[in-house]
Amino acid sequence: METLKAQKKDKKKSTSIRITGAEAIIHCLLAEGVDLIYGYPGGAIMPVYDELYKFQDKLTHILTRHEQGATHAAQGYARVSGRVGVAMATSGPGATNLVTGIADAQIDSTPMVCITGQVARHLLGSDAFQETDIVGISTPVTKWNYQITRAEEIPEIMAKAFYIARSGRPGPVLVDITKNAQFDELDFTYEKCTGVRSYKPAPDPDITAIEKAAELINNAKKPYIVFGQGVILGEAEEQLKALVEKAGIPAAWTILGLSAMDTDHPLNMGMVGMHGNYGPNVLTNECDVLIAIGMRFDDRVTGNLETYAKQAKVIHFEIDPAEVNKNVKVEVAVLGNAKQTLDLLLPLVNKNEHKEWLAEFDKKHKIEYDTLIEKDIHPTKPGLTMGEVIEQINVASGHKAVIVSDVGQHQMIACRYAKFKQTKSNITSGGLGTMGFALPAAIGAKMGAMDREVVAIIGDGGYQMTIQELGVIFQHNLPVKIVVLNNDHLGMVRQWQELFFERRYASTVMTNPDFVKIAEGYHIKSRRVVERSKLKEAVEEMMVSKDPYFLEVRVEKEDNVFPMVPTGASISDIILK
Repeated sequence: METLKAQKKDKKKSTSIRITGAEAIIHCLLAEGVDLIYGYPGGAIMPVYDELYKFQDKLTHILTRHEQGATHAAQGYARVSGRVGVAMATSGPGATNLVTGIADAQIDSTPMVCITGQVARHLLGSDAFQETDIVGISTPVTKWNYQITRAEEIPEIMAKAFYIARSGRPGPVLVDITKNAQFDELDFTYEKCTGVRSYKPAPDPDITAIEKAAELINNAKKPYIVFGQGVILGEAEEQLKALVEKAGIPAAWTILGLSAMDTDHPLNMGMVGMHGNYGPNVLTNECDVLIAIGMRFDDRVTGNLETYAKQAKVIHFEIDPAEVNKNVKVEVAVLGNAKQTLDLLLPLVNKNEHKEWLAEFDKKHKIEYDTLIEKDIHPTKPGLTMGEVIEQINVASGHKAVIVSDVGQHQMIACRYAKFKQTKSNITSGGLGTMGFALPAAIGAKMGAMDREVVAIIGDGGYQMTIQELGVIFQHNLPVKIVVLNNDHLGMVRQWQELFFERRYASTVMTNPDFVKIAEGYHIKSRRVVERSKLKEAVEEMMVSKDPYFLEVRVEKEDNVFPMVPTGASISDIILK
C-alpha cells in the first residue's frame, strides 16, 4: 500500500510544472475550457494580465469600459451558451464595481466566476491603497467566495470555484487573489473538482414524491403549470413539452422561463406576474392543481401571498430545497434536477385533455387581445408604441433572435410580445432588475452565440447607465443590434407616479442627448425612427445588417404597460387598462 502511494505521489510530481501563481490562474482557466474573459486591468491584478498577454492565442480578453459591464457581459455569455462566464478586475474600486453584476447573477442563478486582485498578504487590514474587503462585501451575493493568500492554493480553489458556480443551482463565485500569491511560485498540477464535502448540488429524486405528484396530476380537473428558468438551467425543455402535451395541461412562464417552450405552442398560455397575461394570472386562482417547475414564487409572480392559489394543491419541482415552502405552502415537493425528475414523472402521468379548462384560457385571451394586445401591436393612434416595435422585430427575425432586454416598461413589453422558437433566447435581469444590464449582456450573448442574431431592447434611461460599452462593440466590430425605445422618461417609474402618486412626476423626465450621434461617434451605423411608415423598413434594414446597428425609436411619452397587478394586490385583481 505504501509503495502504491509513493508511485501515485511520484506520478503527480512528474506531471507538475514550476510556475508563478499568475500563470497558474491562466492554466486553471484553460483547464476549465475557458476561452473568453471580460475584465478591466489594474495594479493588484496586473501579474495575471501580464500572463494573459502570453496566452492571447488561447484565451481572449475583452476589455469592457467599466467593471460592471464585465459582469453583465459574462452573464449574457453564460445565459446563452450555458457555460460559466468569467469576469476579472483589480482590487478596491475595480472589485466593488463588480458587485451589482454579481448580485444580479446570484438572484438569477447565473454561473459566473469573478477573479479579483488584492493587495499583498502582509498589507491586508492596513487600509493599503485600493484595499477593500471584497470577500466580506460579496459574501451575501455570491454562492461561494474565497481569498487566496498563497500560490499553492490556486489550483484547488479555482477548480472548486468552477465546480460550485456551474453545479446544482448555478450562481456566481468570487476568488480574491493577493498580489504576493500571484508573484510567488508553486509546483502546478490541476485536477477538476467533482465534489465538495457538505455540498450536495442536486438532491436525489424521491420516487414517492414523484408518485404523489403524478396522482395529483392524473386526478386534477384544472391542472396548471407555471415554469421558470430552472427548466432552461436543467436542460429540461423537451421533458416540459412532453408533460404538457401528454397530460394536456396549460402552461405559463415567468420572465426567466420565457423561451423554454415555443411561445406559439397551443398549450403555452403566456406570462404570469405583475405585467403578465390576463388569463394566466387570473386562472392561477381557479386551478385545482398548480405545478410549479423550476421557479421560486417570486413576489412579482404571486402578488399578495394571502390570496395566491389558495384553492390549489401545489406541486413544486425544485432543485434548491431552500426555495420549497419559503413563500408558498406546497402539497408535494419534488426535489432534484428538473430534467431528471420530469423524466421520472412522465411514465406515471396519464394521457389526458382538458378542453373545458383550456377554453377558459381562450376566453380570457380574447378579452385581453380585444382590450389591449391589438392596440399595442397594431395601433391606430399617431404615436409609436413599444409593442409594435417588438412585433416588427419578431417578423423580421422569424422569431429566431436572442432578445436581451434592460429593465423597465420596454422589458415588460419585450417579455410579453417577443416570440421565440428556441431556448436560451430571452436574456434579461429578473430578480434584481438592474438598469444598464442589456447593452453589456448583449455583447456577451453575441459572443456566446455568434451564429444567432442578438437584439438589445433598451430604454433611454438604462441605456445611459452603460452606454460606454459601445466602445467594445466598435473595437471588436460585434454585430449586435441595439434598439433604444426612447420616451424621454424613466417610463416605469413615471407610470407608477401616474397611477399611485397622483401624477407627481418627481425626477422621471429625462433630457436626453442625440443617441444617433453618439453611436456614430463609435462608428456604428445608426438610424432614428419617429414615424410608423418608416418603422418596418428600418427594422428590416437593421436585421439584415452584418455589422453593428443602432436604432432609436421615438415612442409615446406616456404610454403605460398593462395588464398590471399593483404591488400587494391579488393577481386576480389585475388591471387590464
